[in-house]
Amino acid sequence: MILSLRRLPISQPHPENEKQVSQSSHPSNGNSFLPRVQQDRALIGEAAKIPTTPSTPVISVGLLALPYPGRIMDLTIKVSAPISGFNLPIILLSHGHGMSNNLSSLNGYGPLANFWAAHGFVVIQPTHLSSKSLSLPATTPGAPLYWRSRVEDMSFIIDHLYDIESLVPTLEGRLDQSRIAVAGHSLGGHTATTLLGATLTDPDTGITHSLVDPRIKADIVIATPGNGGSDLSDFAYENYRSLSHPSFAEMKTKALVVVGNQDASPYLSKRGADWRADPFPYTYSPGPKDLLTLIRGEHGLGGIVGYDAKETTDESPLMVAVVQRMTAAWLRGALGEESKAWGSRVRLWRGSREWGVLSRSERLSYRGSFSLKMLSRRPERHWIGRRERGGYAPGT
Repeated sequence: MILSLRRLPISQPHPENEKQVSQSSHPSNGNSFLPRVQQDRALIGEAAKIPTTPSTPVISVGLLALPYPGRIMDLTIKVSAPISGFNLPIILLSHGHGMSNNLSSLNGYGPLANFWAAHGFVVIQPTHLSSKSLSLPATTPGAPLYWRSRVEDMSFIIDHLYDIESLVPTLEGRLDQSRIAVAGHSLGGHTATTLLGATLTDPDTGITHSLVDPRIKADIVIATPGNGGSDLSDFAYENYRSLSHPSFAEMKTKALVVVGNQDASPYLSKRGADWRADPFPYTYSPGPKDLLTLIRGEHGLGGIVGYDAKETTDESPLMVAVVQRMTAAWLRGALGEESKAWGSRVRLWRGSREWGVLSRSERLSYRGSFSLKMLSRRPERHWIGRRERGGYAPGT
């Protein structure tokens, strides 16, 4: 168990300069605490302008083994939660299929899990059978992606939330099981879309599989695989058969799709970075969707998979902070925690610099609800880039 105290009882900053040291609080005057400064802002630049809720100390409990009949091994999870608060919404976070020894497991995605937990969510992270940390034999049924097992892991967690509460100190009785979201990166995004209604057709049998879980109310899809068929590379079509024929036509639950505009994956798709955004367009996926595209974002989106991770090719604390703050705001609105959270961030972003672009497949009310008025299947866009004549253009 790791108890992380993120806020200390230190004195307030000077009103004109957060970092200015007042005479009364200088250590030489006998005060052992430095002046209070805004936290986690030294590296994130202008992303600090995106407002967020006050952070709360977090308790994290890992290596919780849930007995799982019929699975090749018990399901191991990690739970991160704020130490205070009740009726807490829940995020199930599904890791990707990266080649790191431990990041593609419950040990990864600290930048997201820690931030979300510090801002009022209970984050539950399983280690799926696809994790390199397990390195199961290639002959194991479901290998190499274990797509069905991954989805079933998430539904199993929801089935056993009361058991999970009892295993985590101070958590029992504090969860709101009516407000559950799923989030996933890369292959974890594929898991998330399947839980929200995306289907898979087996290319060998022609059978279409649907494993939708109606208990999930919102979805964060990050750098997920897109359409299959001719869009896939020859390697992916032959080796990752579960990606060959997906359909997002029944994915009707509200979702935020997050992509990088430089996340091209030629080993998976013949298309460019836009392939990752396929769950967003109304033509593929009906229902309320928002798309957040990060300028210069590659597959790691600045480093969301882990702190100082070697596999991050586009390291950017600013980009990570944008993802943290915008996803938290979207989730607060989508799960009814703060009705105006997302709309207020959208308005603020209209004047931001070269971060990215926001698009909407349906008009989102600033009160946090989604209307059914379609925008003629043309997404509404808010550019997050440098100011040019009469408007904004994306950064280049």
